[in-house]
Amino acid sequence: MRIGRWVFAVILCIAFCSRIEAFKFHRTQQTERISVEILDKHLGLDFSDFLWVHFGSFSWYDKAGFDVKLRFDSEMRARILFSCWRYLEIQFVGKQIVENGYCIGDAFGCISVAGLRSAGDVLEDDPVGRLKVFVYELPSKYNKKILQKDPRCLTHMFAAEIFMHRFLLSSAVRTFNPEEADWFYTPVYTTCDLTANGLPLPFKSPRMMRSAIQLISSNWPYWNRTEGADHFFIVPHDFGACFHYQEEKAIERGILPLLQRATLVQTFGQRNHVCLNDGSIIIPPYAPPQKMQAHLIPPTTPRSIFVYFRGLFYDVGNDPEGGYYARGARASVWENFKDNPLFDISTEHPTTYYEDMQRAIFCLCPLGWAPWSPRLVEAVVFGCIPVIIADDIVLPFADAIPWEDIGVFVAEKDVPKLDTILTSIPIDEILRKQRLLANPSMKQAMLFPQPAQPRDAFHQILNGLARQLPHDKSVYLKPGEKILNWTAGPASDLKPW
Repeated sequence: MRIGRWVFAVILCIAFCSRIEAFKFHRTQQTERISVEILDKHLGLDFSDFLWVHFGSFSWYDKAGFDVKLRFDSEMRARILFSCWRYLEIQFVGKQIVENGYCIGDAFGCISVAGLRSAGDVLEDDPVGRLKVFVYELPSKYNKKILQKDPRCLTHMFAAEIFMHRFLLSSAVRTFNPEEADWFYTPVYTTCDLTANGLPLPFKSPRMMRSAIQLISSNWPYWNRTEGADHFFIVPHDFGACFHYQEEKAIERGILPLLQRATLVQTFGQRNHVCLNDGSIIIPPYAPPQKMQAHLIPPTTPRSIFVYFRGLFYDVGNDPEGGYYARGARASVWENFKDNPLFDISTEHPTTYYEDMQRAIFCLCPLGWAPWSPRLVEAVVFGCIPVIIADDIVLPFADAIPWEDIGVFVAEKDVPKLDTILTSIPIDEILRKQRLLANPSMKQAMLFPQPAQPRDAFHQILNGLARQLPHDKSVYLKPGEKILNWTAGPASDLKPW
């Protein structure tokens, strides 16, 4: 009798597992089994001897149901996979976004993004009540007058320093009593010095920053208590407070000595780099929210572009011999894929640039002179999976945004294999990344809107500052104690501003 019960239990278990596997198989067929008629239509090729292709395993089945091994060159395989993908997206990709709860619906059901326990959870944090910021009132020559001379600074990718100042002036975290402040902010527009072509000139920035620090240390006691350890500065230059756009020169300069103890809020982030201090907060570059909003297209528009990129591949003016700019990664993209039909890449910047990104599955985000660029912001906002090509990059708000889940990381040395890497990503993984990118909080965290909105980049900066509280007692200096060297640095930095 006991043996009979065991046999019955085993049979029941097998039946149950078979039921589960059958369900999985059915679901896989629903999402990955493609009729060859679709390929005939998209590619204009004759696959009439076959019945269907299993997209995930790239297995081909004839009309008798037998698995047939077919061989294709890499380009034809990529074209076939892309045709499968386009069909799947048109048929199955989610068209409905239910914003209350961020429930993204598609053929696989519904995933509640807000319910996933991941780095993205802290995107919802509200910094109000968790910190207080005192804003130094500086003479207008450090900020407002500079902007009046060149309003282009309001639309430049370094404009975060201007909008962060404006945000803090009316923010609920601002305090007018410096004795109760957790953080002190010095509003200096060090990037608002543009050439006729709109390129930033960082050469005056060190003198300007030194002048501002001398001013606050002379007129208020708070800098001298910690030598800046409870102060934060917005430094959105290419290489942050190293104040140079060429990496070699930036490394040679290093971070401005007077800022060594301060918390730096910067766009530049690269692990084990002299221009990135521990405790720095990495932020996205500024991209105009209103401009992007004006170019939105219907979310049901099929993504008919596999890989998209617009930008320089070579910087002949600054790198005439080639190979130094972008460490050769952009040049490699062009040389390997300029004739690949899956890659829509060019130096031309069309008027439909934003619309094109919304029609693309993958958007390349390679390094340039620095590892970051506004393309990262644009890709996230437009739901295009960012392909990040920048070794050791530290991404914006990495403690809040799950970059590994929404992006694809490709090592610079692997750029020649980019087509194989991208066409090998399973369809389920692509759809999952797109669902996460559809989370409104993910997009909002990358923007500096006017006026500010909950969960935007302003609030993510404040959240980052709040997470560093309370300050360790060791940051407060003893009477008469000095750590920073006011005379360190290049002689040109020591001249009056």
